[in-house]
Amino acid sequence: MSQGGGDRDLFLKRSCDIEYAKQHGHRISTALFNVVICRTDMNGSRIGIVVGKRFGGAVSRNRVKRLFRELTRQLRGQLLPGHALVVFPKRDSISQPFAVLKEVWLSMLRRQRLLHTI
Repeated sequence: MSQGGGDRDLFLKRSCDIEYAKQHGHRISTALFNVVICRTDMNGSRIGIVVGKRFGGAVSRNRVKRLFRELTRQLRGQLLPGHALVVFPKRDSISQPFAVLKEVWLSMLRRQRLLHTI
C-alpha cells in the first residue's frame, strides 16, 4: 500500500464536504458497502470513507478504511472527474478477500458509469 503526498486530492476529509455529498447525492447499496454519489464541479473525483462505531472496534474500523483507501488508490487514473463518493462499509466487507471486495467495487463503479472506458 502506498503512502504518499499525492493522495490529498483523492480523498474527502472535511466533514462539510462529506455532508454536502450525503445531502445532494444518491445512494447505491451493495452487499458489502453503501455509496453516496454526488456530482461536483471539481477537476477530479474524490472519495470519503465513513465508518461509525457500530462497525466494531478501532482495529476493525481502521482496517476497513485502509482497504477502501487502497481500492481508491488502485483506480486513481480511471475515475471520471466531477464526482464525490462517500463509502459506508458494511461489516461483511472486512471478512471478504481483497479480490472479492475489489470486484464488487469495480462492478458498482462500472454500473454507475464512473470509470473511463478503455
